[in-house]
Amino acid sequence: MDLLELRAQIDEIDREIVSLYERRMDVSRQVAEYKIETGKKVFDKAREEEKLATLRSLTHNEFNCHGIEELFEQIMSMSRKLQYQMLTEKGVLGKLPFIGVDDLDTKKARVVFQGAEGAYSQAAMMKYFGDQVNSFHVDTFRDAMSAIDEGSADFAVLPIENSTAGMVSEIFDLLVEFENYIVGEQIIKIEHCLLGLPGTKMEDIKRVYSHPQSLMQSARFLNDHANWQQISMKNNAFAAQKVAKEGDRTQVAIASEHAGDIYGLEILERGVNQSSSNSTRFIIVTNQKIFKKDAKKVSICFEVPHESGSLYHMLSHFIYNNLNMNKIESRPIEDRNWEYRFFIDFDGNLADSAVKNALRGLRDEARNMRILGNY
Repeated sequence: MDLLELRAQIDEIDREIVSLYERRMDVSRQVAEYKIETGKKVFDKAREEEKLATLRSLTHNEFNCHGIEELFEQIMSMSRKLQYQMLTEKGVLGKLPFIGVDDLDTKKARVVFQGAEGAYSQAAMMKYFGDQVNSFHVDTFRDAMSAIDEGSADFAVLPIENSTAGMVSEIFDLLVEFENYIVGEQIIKIEHCLLGLPGTKMEDIKRVYSHPQSLMQSARFLNDHANWQQISMKNNAFAAQKVAKEGDRTQVAIASEHAGDIYGLEILERGVNQSSSNSTRFIIVTNQKIFKKDAKKVSICFEVPHESGSLYHMLSHFIYNNLNMNKIESRPIEDRNWEYRFFIDFDGNLADSAVKNALRGLRDEARNMRILGNY
């Protein structure tokens, strides 16, 4: 047979496959109606594994065995997504435990940030809440999360990622540990300054203090001063505070101009971070399950089984529901070697049917799926 005849045969087979696929989905629709009436769960892992084993046994070689497994995993996945969609349309999803609000109640709110006066977190807080915000600061990110968890603060402002240094991993871990939720975000442009006591000369300097990420962001500048000892601090503002308090001209800090003003330090050099477009994204966190009705971004996390294709199947819920995923990060799960928790940001609102549909599928199929916020 020539190529045209072979292609004609493939076309005919493909038409049959399409027809059979549509028949199968019609039956899946009937299965969904039965499950809606009986309250039966959509995802039956044991049934699917049994079905895949049977289908694999019908093939005649190893290559086809793997191919059939992959094909039917996709077909069964599409069947589940159809059933989730029908559940959404029938209104049997159950209500999400989040309340939509027109605006956040920030007028009398007390806000906590990590660090000291002059920290970038303080700048982010003031930009989001205004200059007259009722605020206080704590030493650690955990202290800030505890403050809103126990009610001594209404909101916390926390850095979650930097455009050059990447994610702040501790914040991701704390979002899982605490029952606190993201309700807003604020992006701050970062310009690090080299700060010293008034009259400090570059040749005087022996030690430079700053947050580890700020030291990394300033690596090119610091490489030109390899004789300086680099010492990490919890926060840039703490570094500026230390230099001012100890009165030693051999010590300098890398921090913001605002921190220099607060602690009476002189700017020895501006813009020591190598990227002029360096920015940090801060999240606004509260202990209430609320979201603004005009929120446009959803953050979630989940775990997946440590097996081939598991993450791929989870991500397919975003594709099927036409949701734009704009960020994915992973963190190792404590005491479970080589297993990871995934953090995802995607566009949408918890009131949207497509979002509800995707979250229902993820909740049924992933492990420990949590909504971290809609903002």
